[in-house]
Amino acid sequence: MNDAVSEAGATPALAFLGPTGTFSHEAARRCASEGMSLLPVGSIDDVFLAVEAGKAELGVVPVENSTEGAVNTTQDCLVDTSLRTIGEVYLPIQHHFLVNPVAEVDKLQRIVSHKQSLGQCRLWLREHYPNIVCQDVASNAEAARMAASDPDTAAIAGELAAETYQLKILHAGIQDRKNNTTRFLLLSRDGKTLSTGCDKTSILVYTENKPGALFRVLAPFDKHQVSLTRIETRPARDGVWSYVFFIDFEGHMDDMAVRQVFAELADCTVKIKNLGSYPRAIG
Repeated sequence: MNDAVSEAGATPALAFLGPTGTFSHEAARRCASEGMSLLPVGSIDDVFLAVEAGKAELGVVPVENSTEGAVNTTQDCLVDTSLRTIGEVYLPIQHHFLVNPVAEVDKLQRIVSHKQSLGQCRLWLREHYPNIVCQDVASNAEAARMAASDPDTAAIAGELAAETYQLKILHAGIQDRKNNTTRFLLLSRDGKTLSTGCDKTSILVYTENKPGALFRVLAPFDKHQVSLTRIETRPARDGVWSYVFFIDFEGHMDDMAVRQVFAELADCTVKIKNLGSYPRAIG
């Protein structure tokens, strides 16, 4: 895979949450095909925008973490986007406590990282550095860059960030749960994929705010023996106290059982948005 960073507008490119050295960067390296360059952007929203505008062929975004749960920004973007999901990747997350090589540990003033990473290391930080201020920043790589320029700042980030910004790993593997994993989605403007026999489909389901709404959504899956792998609820943002269900399930849109589920969902929901079918990753 090619992990060179592309110039803005170069194609084919794969956009990811930058700067270089983030876990999203590592996920992008795993997703990129031969000859594809990598395009770091400033936010998750910008990943969607880069692909929608044609600045990148593909984009990769974190959607959930095994410790901290759903990534709300990604979910909100999925509500609004026209992009389709064509793949997923599970990335084991190893958080390290990084410092500038010339840092004096007893003089550290702050610990910086992405808010998800701070949450994933909450107990370790409370035990080892209870009196140092923790500050969330846009990405782990941004945290590493800050530590590289300020010996009084420590960062929580991964090994790639440590290598990129030439930081010392003072403590390795500080995440509270050792099986910490983040799931990423691969996005494309053209989202048609063929059934592989080992697929997953992601949809958004809008329902009326009435008793039994969730039961009516889940009943077709049970009836046709389609296994759910994830269900989340978020405010729909188009009405007061209205909600959208994010549902992932096993199977492809071309499978007969999935077609039957969709036919029955159409009779009991306000709207269904198909985010795409794609090969199921092992995680």
